[in-house]
Amino acid sequence: MVPKPKSVDTEDQYIHVRYRDPDDFDTIRTPDWADRVSDAVSEGSEVRTGKRTDSDDWEVQSVLIEKNVGEEKAREHADEIIRKIEEE
Repeated sequence: MVPKPKSVDTEDQYIHVRYRDPDDFDTIRTPDWADRVSDAVSEGSEVRTGKRTDSDDWEVQSVLIEKNVGEEKAREHADEIIRKIEEE
């Protein structure tokens, strides 16, 4: 199940689609494997994953989509990226 975005903000060259609060995580990374999945949906996008202190699982914290896509498409692309990551 794809979580609902908590916020969609345009900053610098990306639209940040945030699914979980970054303060909920002890560690946040942008793994290469997730970047490959996201680029297959939206070229130039990035995925930030986080690990909570009390867990070994990594969860998608946010997806960054290039600004030229527009906010509506960015949200659609981010949801598709999360679906693909959770299928792996």
